[in-house]
Amino acid sequence: MMHSLGLDSYRFSLSWSRILPKGHFGGVNPAGIKFYNNLINSLLRKGIQPFVTINHFDVPRELEERYGSWLSPEMQEDFIYFANLCFKMFGDRVKHWTTFNEPNLMVKLGYFSGKFPPNHCSKPFGKCTSGNSSTEPYIAAHGIILAHAKTVNIYRKNYQAKQGGSVGITIFMIWYEPLRNITEDHIAVSRAQSFEAPWFLDPLFFGDYPHDMHQILGSSLPKFTEGEKQLLKNQIDFVGINHYNTLYVKDCIFSPCDLDTYTGDALVSESAERNGISIGKPTPVENSFVVPSSMEKLVMYLNQRYQNIPLYITENGYAQIGNSSSTVEELFNDTERLSYIRDYLTYLSFAIRKGANVYFVLSLMDNFEWLSGYTIKYGLCHVDFRSLKRTPRLSARWYSKFIKGYEHIEMASEETPKHVAS
Repeated sequence: MMHSLGLDSYRFSLSWSRILPKGHFGGVNPAGIKFYNNLINSLLRKGIQPFVTINHFDVPRELEERYGSWLSPEMQEDFIYFANLCFKMFGDRVKHWTTFNEPNLMVKLGYFSGKFPPNHCSKPFGKCTSGNSSTEPYIAAHGIILAHAKTVNIYRKNYQAKQGGSVGITIFMIWYEPLRNITEDHIAVSRAQSFEAPWFLDPLFFGDYPHDMHQILGSSLPKFTEGEKQLLKNQIDFVGINHYNTLYVKDCIFSPCDLDTYTGDALVSESAERNGISIGKPTPVENSFVVPSSMEKLVMYLNQRYQNIPLYITENGYAQIGNSSSTVEELFNDTERLSYIRDYLTYLSFAIRKGANVYFVLSLMDNFEWLSGYTIKYGLCHVDFRSLKRTPRLSARWYSKFIKGYEHIEMASEETPKHVAS
């Protein structure tokens, strides 16, 4: 299916537990190695390059039960052990690695609001049986950042010269706009961004956390040693960005605000409306709106902040709700998704010269979308989960023509993208 659509790359994540069910405390699962070898080899036979994510939220249960996973420094060594094994087993064929997918979202949902495993949080941000929302997200993030840097260091020393690959990290990124045209809200935008992508990226470029985080968190923010700061700097070959959302933010230092369980310590409040008008066309996903111009803005922001580092849009796409009452027309004639992809591609094209190297769309097929299960459909291709039949949607056919050069986007100006068929 990928080959027929004309795709030349495919991004997927490894399951840590499928390869090392008990981490370094147990043996390697040969069936897991075989599964991924077969997948990688099948992709390459069709001329499709694998982009492999080493960790996408899941960790072996053994490591959580033994020492609390990312709340313990031991987890860094377990991750390095896993990554090292992946480089040995698959690195001769994999040229693009990402250590973690959306670690900023993982620690917020896992240790701040408690919505994702290990379901840690504390009042007033959630009602969990254990956890501390004021400290644990930053402890977990600290360990993840160091694990990434140490893993890249090992890859560069032991594998890069022979295997010729690169290693990056993928961050979830909301684009923010000021709710009010006042200085406080413009500063709030900068502060909200500091607690998003720069939380993880600043240490990997500059050796330390953003100034805003130091200023607000003080002693609650873990400290890097001088040796760690030197290790951290420039331990990254590219940045992957997963972008779906654009929201307004309001300052909460000088203005009264309701509690925000996502931004938390950034001392801002998110909003999707200004004066009763939505920031963009709503999608079926809560707090997700169609604002294509944000794609250009965030790419330019990252390009300028991180010295023209190669950027990959590793996730971006449109969800639709699918259920037993959905008609065939609703399932396959996905004009909303087609328009979304076309418009975001338009604004990405404005920023290509700023460092965006490739465009990935989530997702090739309908998939398991975490807490939403199979009710939300992101796929270019529909999946019948009873028969497992895959069927390309209208958006898949358009995207296939686009990447093959049969469709293109003509820009009369940055405000008037037009779709052109040739």
